[in-house]
Amino acid sequence: QVQLVESGGGLVQPGGSLRLSCAASGSISSIYAMGWYRQAPGKQRELVATFTRGDKINYSDSVKGRFTISRDNAKNTVYLQMNSLKPEDTAVYYCYAHLSRGWGYATEDYWGQGTQVTVSS
Repeated sequence: QVQLVESGGGLVQPGGSLRLSCAASGSISSIYAMGWYRQAPGKQRELVATFTRGDKINYSDSVKGRFTISRDNAKNTVYLQMNSLKPEDTAVYYCYAHLSRGWGYATEDYWGQGTQVTVSS
């Protein structure tokens, strides 16, 4: 089994900062992509920031310059530093990983349970 466990969400005022963490655990052989998506009420889930194959980083245009994704490969952990937060950043943030559990297993997508981020005064 593989689990993605997020932490770090909460309530913050506009202009504030939060740091999200996501740790992947379980039977993991290789992680090919890992990052963050978010879903606001009444909207589709959207990409926020991800590491992809070849260590490429993708950011949503709406968060470029404000959010920074980083990772600790030894801990299978990815972080999202969110600065200059805006009310429109309010959403449930989901950790995502595309990984292999080892020889004989197909690569699969895994999702965390989500963590709420609310930006409000």
